[in-house]
Amino acid sequence: MEIKMPLLPGGKMGTVGKINVKVGEIVAEKDELAQVETGKGNKTIKAPAGGKICKICVCEGQKIASDELMFEISEAEANCPEANCQCACQEKQSENITTDLCVIGGGPGGYVAAIYAAKQGLKVTLIEKGALGGTCLNVGCIPTKAFVKSSEVCRTIKEAPVFGIYPQGDFKVDMEKIVAHKDEVRATLVGGIEYLMNKNKIQVIKGAARFADQNTVIVEAEKTYVIKAKDYIVSTGSKTSKIPICGIDLPFVMDSTAALSCSELPKSITIIGGGVIGMEFAFIYRNLGVQVNVIEFLDKLLTMLDSDISSEILQIASEAGIKIRLSSKVTKIQPAINDQAVVTFEKDGKEEIVVSDKVLVAIGREPNLEGLDSEKAGLEKGPRNKGLQVDEGMRTNVEHIYAVGDVTNIIQLAHIASRQGLVAVDNILGKNCQMDYHAVPNVIFTSPEIASVGLNEDECQARKLDYVAARSGFAANGKALTMNETKGYVKLIKDAKTNKIIGGSVIGVDASTLIAALAIAVQNGLTEENLTETIFAHPTVGETIYEAALGLGIGALHE
Repeated sequence: MEIKMPLLPGGKMGTVGKINVKVGEIVAEKDELAQVETGKGNKTIKAPAGGKICKICVCEGQKIASDELMFEISEAEANCPEANCQCACQEKQSENITTDLCVIGGGPGGYVAAIYAAKQGLKVTLIEKGALGGTCLNVGCIPTKAFVKSSEVCRTIKEAPVFGIYPQGDFKVDMEKIVAHKDEVRATLVGGIEYLMNKNKIQVIKGAARFADQNTVIVEAEKTYVIKAKDYIVSTGSKTSKIPICGIDLPFVMDSTAALSCSELPKSITIIGGGVIGMEFAFIYRNLGVQVNVIEFLDKLLTMLDSDISSEILQIASEAGIKIRLSSKVTKIQPAINDQAVVTFEKDGKEEIVVSDKVLVAIGREPNLEGLDSEKAGLEKGPRNKGLQVDEGMRTNVEHIYAVGDVTNIIQLAHIASRQGLVAVDNILGKNCQMDYHAVPNVIFTSPEIASVGLNEDECQARKLDYVAARSGFAANGKALTMNETKGYVKLIKDAKTNKIIGGSVIGVDASTLIAALAIAVQNGLTEENLTETIFAHPTVGETIYEAALGLGIGALHE
C-alpha cells in the first residue's frame, strides 16, 4: 500500500517535518506517520490502515509536492499474530555483506570517514536512514547559514541609506522563498555527497542500522541487510533535547528543525534558550523584522564564551531590539484566546509572562543512540550515561568499533566530527593517531559573528595561569568603517612566560573567517612576535589581529 502526499492547492510545495515511524515498525489505522508544513499550517499524515512500514521515501526537511510517494506499508503484517512469526507475509529478501569498514551514519563525521577510508584502499559500506550529510547539512549548520544570509540581506537593505543607496518603495520578506533557497542549497550539497559516494565506490544503504552483536549489523530497509565488517565507525549524531515543560507540544511550539521549514514569518517569537541555536535564530528573526524575546535559565548568554564577549553580545542584542531575560526559568506554555502563545517564567522569585505568535525551544542537542542496540555490541556509555565512551583514538571499549561526532558527547561541532572520523580511520589503518582538542575553533553566526579558539580569560583565571590579554576594536579599522561594521573587537591571549598565543576571540565582522588565523597560531604555538612580524594586507579587517598582537607588547599603533 502506497501513501502519497495529499493535494496541495495551487501546486504549492510542502515541507516534511517530524517523521514518527521507522522502517519495520507496525502501525495501526490512523496512527500518525509524519507532519508536513504547508502554507496553511501543519498537516498530519496518517496510516489509512494497519500494517508494517516497509519503506520511507522522504526525509525530514525535504520539500514535497502533491501525490508524491511518502511511505509504503505492507497491510498483511497487521494480521500477523506475532511480530517475529515466520508466516509468508514476513518473508523478505535478505543480503549478506562483508566489508572492511562499516560506517553507521552519513553526517560530517561518517561520510568524511568513509571517503577518507575508501581513498586509502578500504572497502567501505555506509548506512544512513535519512539524507546524506546528517543534521549539519540537512537541519543544522548549512540551513541555518542560508537563513542567516537571507536575514543579513534584509538588514543590509534597511541600512542602505548609510551608503547613499535608497531602495525604491517598500520591500517584503518572502519566507517561502527563504525556505526554498535553503532547500536548494541543501539539495545541491546532498547531491554532491552522493556523487562522492559513487566516485569513491562506497556502498550506501538507506535504512536504520542496529547491532546484532559485536561483529554484525542489521539494516531493515526494502530488504534485510546483514553486514559483517572488520571495523565499525558509529556516527549517529545527536537529536534535539527535550525538557519537561507543560505545553511544549502545543502547535505553535517549534524546535530548530521545524523552524527551518516554517514558511510563515511570525510577527513575534519567544525563544527558550540563550545558547548557540537560540541566539543565531534570535538575530535571524530580528533582522527579518520579528519581535524577539529570549528566555535563558543561566545568568549569561552563550556560557562557553569569555564573560566580556557574552556581555558584548548581550548589549548588541538589546540595542537591536531583542528582549533578553536572564536567570529565568520557563514553567509552562499556554494558548491565548487569539491563538498566541503565553510563556510563563520565574525570575527573581516572581512569575512573569511573555506573549508571542510562536515559541522556539532551543535548549541544545543530545547524543542519538535510538534504535542502535549498542548494548548488544557491549558498548559502554560515557559520563551521565550519555553518548558512547571513546579514547583519544576514537576507539570504544570494543577494539574494532569506533565512534565519532556528537554521539561521543565530547564537542558537538561538525568540524570536530570530521576530524574525529579521520583519526578513527588512521587508527584502523594502524597509524596510531590521537585527537587534539586544544585549538578547536568555534563560530556562532549572530549579528555580528562570534568566534573563539583555545583558552579564554575566564579559563586562564580558573587555571591561575600567568597570561596577558589585549584587544583591538573594529571601530579603529578602516575596512570595517567602510562596511559600517564597527561593533566588536579581536582579543588575543598569550602565555606571559613563553609569549605563545594560547587563545583568541573575535566578535565582529568576518569573525568566522578571521578565526582561522588564530586557530593556526594556537595550534602551532606561534608567539606574539610571529604575528607582529607578519605583514597583514591593507585595508582588511585582518589588520585587527596585528593590532591586537601589538597590544600584547608595546601597544596597538592605531588605538
